[in-house]
Amino acid sequence: MTLDTQRDAELFKTLRGLTTATLTTVLLKKGLRNVWLRGALPLTKGQPRQVGRAFTLRFVPAREDLATPESWSSPTSTRAAIEAMPSGCIVVTDAMGVTDAGIFGDILCARMVKRDVAGLITDGVVRDAAGVLATGLPVWCSGVAAPPSVAGLTFVGWEDPVACGGVAVMPGDVIVADDDGAVVIPAALLQDVTEQAVEQERLEGWIISEVEQGRALPGLYPPDAETRARYEAFKAETAD
Repeated sequence: MTLDTQRDAELFKTLRGLTTATLTTVLLKKGLRNVWLRGALPLTKGQPRQVGRAFTLRFVPAREDLATPESWSSPTSTRAAIEAMPSGCIVVTDAMGVTDAGIFGDILCARMVKRDVAGLITDGVVRDAAGVLATGLPVWCSGVAAPPSVAGLTFVGWEDPVACGGVAVMPGDVIVADDDGAVVIPAALLQDVTEQAVEQERLEGWIISEVEQGRALPGLYPPDAETRARYEAFKAETAD
């Protein structure tokens, strides 16, 4: 295992214990407001939180000479893209918010499972819903539709910058997805955001305990200087 791979594994393990709500708060404090992928909601509730590097796919509007069943055998096809997906990646698909053409069905999702893909994120929809769910692939999308992708979309490539749900996603960015949706963490901010999110959740856990003891919110959330001092004392008392 390389140092980069080992570092990813350690950070991803930590991120699996952090909510996307916390991550958006931390990213907001860093000035990043547009990080939640609109329309990418869990296909079914209770999917395990997924963390992985983004592997991007891009569709453009359907054009009759390009969006054909024959295109599925093209070197530039979703089938070819799946064979390039690395283990552990999260596939982020720009489907332009189109909701009447399913970008993936059960067979493609089954192959992604065999490729050890961690999840599929899209602002579009999937088809063969029962079959997709049966594959066990965690999916975040805008719903389901029976027509195939070529009914409304043309697949044009993979591993380029994409706009998914109105959010810019670069190949290699980190995606965290849970029941609240999917969030992108810019690759360069991964360690800093993870560390700050751990501290944010620790602080909020302490604040909840204070609320349960009957404390009022003003000065507690967000914490003023007196509250912050009490929190720091709590941390010192509970430090290993």
